[in-house]
Amino acid sequence: MPKLFADPEAIAEDIIRDVGTNLVVGLPLGLGKANHVVNALYARAAADRSIKLTLFSALTLEKLRPSSLLEQRFISPVIDRLFGDYPDLTYANALHAGELPPNIKVIEFFFLAGKWLQVPFAQQHYISANYTHAASYLLARGLNVVTPLVAKRVVDGVTRYSLSCNTDTALDLLHARAEGRASFKVFAQVNSELPFMPGVGDLPADQFSAVLDSPATDFPLFAPPAEPVSDTKYAIGLHAASLVPDGGTLQIGIGQVGDALAQGLIVRHRDNAQFRAIMKRLAPGVEPMESAPFAKGLYGVSEMLIEAFLSLIEADILKREVDGVVLHGAFFLGPKSFYRALREMPPNQLARIQMMPVSFTNELYGDEDAKRRARVGARFVNNAMMATLMGAAVSDGLDNGQVVSGVGGQYNFVAQAFALQGARSILTLEATRQAGRRTHSNIRWNYGHETIPRHLRDVFVTEYGVADVRGKSDAETIAAMLAVTDSRFQDELTKIAKDAGKLPREFEIPRAQRENYPERIADALKPAREAGLLPSFPFGSDFTEVEQRLIPALQLLREAQRTLLRLPGLLWQGMRQPPDASSRECLARLGLDRPTTFAERGYRALVNAALARSGTITNVVPANALADAHIAGCDGMTRCLDLAFRSDGLL
Repeated sequence: MPKLFADPEAIAEDIIRDVGTNLVVGLPLGLGKANHVVNALYARAAADRSIKLTLFSALTLEKLRPSSLLEQRFISPVIDRLFGDYPDLTYANALHAGELPPNIKVIEFFFLAGKWLQVPFAQQHYISANYTHAASYLLARGLNVVTPLVAKRVVDGVTRYSLSCNTDTALDLLHARAEGRASFKVFAQVNSELPFMPGVGDLPADQFSAVLDSPATDFPLFAPPAEPVSDTKYAIGLHAASLVPDGGTLQIGIGQVGDALAQGLIVRHRDNAQFRAIMKRLAPGVEPMESAPFAKGLYGVSEMLIEAFLSLIEADILKREVDGVVLHGAFFLGPKSFYRALREMPPNQLARIQMMPVSFTNELYGDEDAKRRARVGARFVNNAMMATLMGAAVSDGLDNGQVVSGVGGQYNFVAQAFALQGARSILTLEATRQAGRRTHSNIRWNYGHETIPRHLRDVFVTEYGVADVRGKSDAETIAAMLAVTDSRFQDELTKIAKDAGKLPREFEIPRAQRENYPERIADALKPAREAGLLPSFPFGSDFTEVEQRLIPALQLLREAQRTLLRLPGLLWQGMRQPPDASSRECLARLGLDRPTTFAERGYRALVNAALARSGTITNVVPANALADAHIAGCDGMTRCLDLAFRSDGLL
């Protein structure tokens, strides 16, 4: 039986006595970290340089740190409400500050997207790895401690612990230990909010050396609120939904596209005529590959279990059972409503959702025949940042070597798509991105970094359609990729391809594919938006109604900062036009209802005008709400205000 502790410092001392002063610690990805245990170990090592502490991690979760005035006033109350007493990880704060002690190392396999750009230590100690290889790398480095967050249950006087949200690498490590290939000890922390998940992650107490279990160290789970789904993401998700066959298998990667895809599948199943009408407007003259309702249903096998999967179960779409299970996952992370739904789910329903190791979800090795029988008609849907015209995908890093996120399971699922009969890899990306005041194409001729090489090209989806490039020649691939490229960049990219001899000189992009503009997408989706079929928050929101009204207004201000000439117009409108009742409520939420400084008066006018304009522009929402700190105050808004107002003495 494990030793029980109520004090983090005490369990840290026990770990050092038990294991020694050379600690190689595996921290589960994302939600599953035992924060108090990790922080106590960090404090001991920081105070005693004879202790060598190496932390292996992935996806270190951090609360946002707002800076500008609007950022602070919008996000800070949200952070307080949703994260409350969530304990920050000390090592993350030290990394950002450049103050990591020399006897402590932090090595990660996967970054929170963009969080560690320009942080030299994090970039230098990052290990590029398929997620299925992470466990073996840990063992090769001498892993001797694992610190998971667990759920606890006592049945007939017997205590059991669930790995819950993070069976991913932990179960593979425990399997290696059981076979004598590893020697490490598990020191866990109990969390009362963590759902107790049945299955192979439901472990007896004797698997643990010690457990921290105290009301004093209980904490609210990290719960990023659901992001609003933009027109661009909805278009991508709808196109992807038209590629999923009834009776098939579904995997969804990290990102907002998952919500859009799931809602697209729900509309397709529940209101098939409307789905067909939406697709006809979205892709005129193109018949969807798959558009029928789901009679047989889908089976889910996904590295990440997201809230949208639960809605697919509720909609009777995810219902094809494999050994009594409709969904296998390896880790989860989501909003509070997601955790609550899992905690409150009746046992017979929860038993249809099983958490497994990544060696099960991400690979075919091990009981391969059974996996092949189960994973029929598989569609593996993952996100990319950029793609090349010849079908390479850029998903995790930049051409200067900086790592944005990580490979994670993307390659694993691409490989499965080629190994399974009838399976497809679907990589989704937005056709463009904003960098400062310029719009750039995310489909490029080439790029100095690749995550998925072009010899594994399969299906790419942008808001403008589907490019099926598996088995196609280079010229055919280029033509297909140009067809889903934003039309503002098609001519330039076509010329580059022709000059390189990869396209015939007489090649012309068909007229039907020359209208790839954001306005066309917005117009195509507008009827479905107005009918409530494509809500900004399809599965609920932790934002209040007032905050939901503010989000598109703040996004409009973000867009306006890229064209400084728009700011004076907004300022003038906001000063002349009195706010209505709804706008006054929003201004009060930002503390701008009674401005006392020139800066506050300027912000009030801008927000007032943005609220008025966004009220007539439906669903103008940011691509990455809370993950992108721009949402709250439009990073750089202060600089824009400074330029716009300084001559008038407002700032």
